Amino acid sequence: MSRDEVLTRVRRFGPLAVVAVLCAAAFASGLVEHISLEELRLRGTQLQAFAHENPLLCAAIYLAVYVGTVAISLPGALILSLTGGFLFGPIGGGLAAVTGATGGSTVTFLVFRTAFGEALPFKSSAFIARIAEGLKGDAFNYLLTLRLIPAFPLLAVNVAAGVMNVRVRTFLLASVLGMIPSSFVYAGIGAGLGHVFAKGGPVTVESLLSPRIYLPIIGMGVLAFLPPLWRHWRNGRDVASLDEK
Repeated sequence: MSRDEVLTRVRRFGPLAVVAVLCAAAFASGLVEHISLEELRLRGTQLQAFAHENPLLCAAIYLAVYVGTVAISLPGALILSLTGGFLFGPIGGGLAAVTGATGGSTVTFLVFRTAFGEALPFKSSAFIARIAEGLKGDAFNYLLTLRLIPAFPLLAVNVAAGVMNVRVRTFLLASVLGMIPSSFVYAGIGAGLGHVFAKGGPVTVESLLSPRIYLPIIGMGVLAFLPPLWRHWRNGRDVASLDEK
């Protein structure tokens, strides 16, 4: 293997290797266990005091943690969105959560886009393959729909978009618009966590999120999916009409 080939492979797969090593290190060190509501409850007073005294520094640290967490595919994006509202309020927390989630997602997207392009074998992941197939038709609307529905994992969507070589501008715009509703909803819930913690007792994500919160967000995702469905149906009718002629 020539020197140029080695450098090419390093440029393609080096970022992916770094992400994999950091992810493994985070799990091995137990860092993931600290991204939890229980940890937030234990350290909440100290964190709020720090955010009040050093708002810009706290925001910078928060964004670095959020971007890093999503970029190396650690679980905890929802907890971090709640933390944003807890520290910065519903508006500031929502903006911070959108920024962090989009930044981390973009890193993952670019890493897989650089490493694989359209060369990733989908046989190993049918779920990602289905997402990638949907992105072929109308990348913006399909990606927007996936972002609006919180049930779709960030990692799967980011990987599929990178594999399908979705344009960076399309990815960024659809991600920001799609994650705004859920980010602000979660930040709004997080802003009231102080009162929940004050009552004592265990606090879980399930106890904070109810169907009345999820259903409107999912409804927006369904509405976003209607335009591409309409175009698909209309194109199918046009093709059928041409065949009849």
